[in-house]
Amino acid sequence: MNLKNISKEELENMSYDDIAFAILTEKKKKMKIIDLFNEIRKLINLSESTIEDKIGDFFEMLTLDKRFIMLDDGSWDLRTRHAGNVIIDDDEEDIVAEDVEEADEEEADEDEIFYEETDDDDSEDDLKDLVVISDEDDEDSML
Repeated sequence: MNLKNISKEELENMSYDDIAFAILTEKKKKMKIIDLFNEIRKLINLSESTIEDKIGDFFEMLTLDKRFIMLDDGSWDLRTRHAGNVIIDDDEEDIVAEDVEEADEEEADEDEIFYEETDDDDSEDDLKDLVVISDEDDEDSML
């Protein structure tokens, strides 16, 4: 689709994401969202004040449209140009041996905090009020 061959009337009837798709297709390079929106604004003769009013909606539109992808540097491009570069992040596979060792050390430190032995000799006093009931005593009391 060549933007020069599209009439102003047709452009005005197109959605912003369709125009953005045409721009990125034609330019064959990634663009920052503000630059992309400015291109749209110029093509359909919108005032500069529309940037502030509609840039949020435009961002949301690009985010939801599966044809676009936001790159690490914050620029936008067509997803088809980056299909081979998409990395599926699986948490279980991302664990590095160093991370496991650090986690084990942290768990060991936590265990020491919760199960630290005390020097108190009061453990016998804690058991002085304990009453042991055997199963036989329990059955007799039920009868």
